Amino acid sequence: MAPRANWKGFLKVGELTCAVALYTAASTSERISFHTLNRKTGNRVRREFVDSETGKTVERDDQVKGYEDSNGRYIVFEPDEIAAAVPDADKMLDAESFISCDEIDDVYFDKPYYLAPADKQSNEVFNLIRNGLKKRKVAAIAETVLFRRVRKLLIRPYDRGLVASTLNFEYEVRSAKDAFSDTPNLKIEAEMLELANHIIGGKIGKFDPSKFEDRYEDALTEVVKAKIEGRKIKPQPVPEPTKVVDLMEALRQSAGMKSGEKKSKAKTAKRSATQPQKKTPTRKAG
Repeated sequence: MAPRANWKGFLKVGELTCAVALYTAASTSERISFHTLNRKTGNRVRREFVDSETGKTVERDDQVKGYEDSNGRYIVFEPDEIAAAVPDADKMLDAESFISCDEIDDVYFDKPYYLAPADKQSNEVFNLIRNGLKKRKVAAIAETVLFRRVRKLLIRPYDRGLVASTLNFEYEVRSAKDAFSDTPNLKIEAEMLELANHIIGGKIGKFDPSKFEDRYEDALTEVVKAKIEGRKIKPQPVPEPTKVVDLMEALRQSAGMKSGEKKSKAKTAKRSATQPQKKTPTRKAG
């Protein structure tokens, strides 16, 4: 059975239009979740909104939205006043421009959705758009009203369909300068850099999400299982942090070198990994 669509509308590229549906591509619904209970009765508890001054419960009909101004005062907004800011939803996912997939900065990525044809009549146009994007190796920047907000989406070919990622606006992305302001740009010794390159080269692989392990979720599953079966819950061992005294020595050990060995071993290992082995000539039968 096909999953339930989160949104349905139309994808427009130039004069080409087809009906499409958005489906959640990533979800946390499969994670273990807990309810809050009353320890004495074992019953679930429910949340209530209370007045911060009087401590009395505020019923739903008496709850309104408020904005705190610079003076600490709250300005009350009625539901229809907030609704006035919600744009009209025309259900049109209109491609504004196309950019090279190499130009995408993933710091702007918000949430991915699968984009698929919404009906059989749209299959041909949908596949034409998908194959066109794939051939040119570009992604489309589109805009639509999604979940009561105007959203920008990046649309790329994915498998037999498309993946549409909602994008953060520039004001939502924090400046990298703030995060790295205290990070010095140090000059690294050539031998250190060569050893680091050797370590990284020895662990080059391919992106394979199937090999990712959610160790917390696995441990939580075991805790729940043990509790249900009445077994004693054993705490997870806490690994002791490794103290790095000598950075060069740590690099050499990571590269598989013994204490005191020089960088020649790293060079030899690098050459043997990158250069083809010479074949021993064989003597032809006369």
